[in-house]
Amino acid sequence: MPNIVEITDFNAPELDVYCRLTENQLKSRLRPEEALFIAESPVVIACALDAGCAPVSMLTERRHITGKAAALIERCPDIPVYTAADDVLARLIGYPLTRGVLCAMRRPAPRRVDEVCAGARRVAVLENIVDTTNIGAIFRSAAALGMDAVLLTPACCDPLNRRAVRVSMGTVFQVPWARLDAWPDDTLTALGFRTAAMALTDDSVPIDDPALMAEPRLAVVLGTEGDGLALDTIARCDYTVKIPMAHGVDSLNVAAASAVAFWQLRLREEPRA
Repeated sequence: MPNIVEITDFNAPELDVYCRLTENQLKSRLRPEEALFIAESPVVIACALDAGCAPVSMLTERRHITGKAAALIERCPDIPVYTAADDVLARLIGYPLTRGVLCAMRRPAPRRVDEVCAGARRVAVLENIVDTTNIGAIFRSAAALGMDAVLLTPACCDPLNRRAVRVSMGTVFQVPWARLDAWPDDTLTALGFRTAAMALTDDSVPIDDPALMAEPRLAVVLGTEGDGLALDTIARCDYTVKIPMAHGVDSLNVAAASAVAFWQLRLREEPRA
């Protein structure tokens, strides 16, 4: 039987995770075994469960218990499912639950760079990207357009931030990712990758350059919003790559640029004889 808990006390500590803890508090750096993240919407929660993430509790509008949340509740029979009328939940968390369901889940253990790159042919490297919406959108493009893994520099924002998870539509659980210990360094070269810095310089090559597209193992390096890649990063990469543009436009938003780059530089199947 599902463990349905009607909310009667807004101050119940079990609800802190949904409405009172900050993202840093959820990450619980002092006690990583207790670290949590929030998955929002049935689609995203299902992706997280499929990836092996462990649910702790669920929060849902009452009408969804036998509706869009029913299959999720069936998959998680041992956790409390907190519920109330729509207006009560809106008062509790400060906004209407437009997607109807939230789930608090244990953060998975961090993965190593060499682990997520094992067997990878195309990886994305995100340098100091701090906007959660951009992170989520880049992960969604990476999943859709053939990136085998995503690597993040130490200053990048957390892919398991609630907004990043939501914008990614759960693809943060489908694309392997890891955080680099330092950047820039020689990790990718040591793993057999050639690196392509997405940047506008005098010696940038077009993104459809045949040599670039033919690389057997390629890391596409994307820079932070506004400033782009650091000069030291560009200098250390094997290629500097540009997306040709029209009408005097000098650059794209990093999430849009990632989609163009991932599509153009994806591995293509060899034509059959």
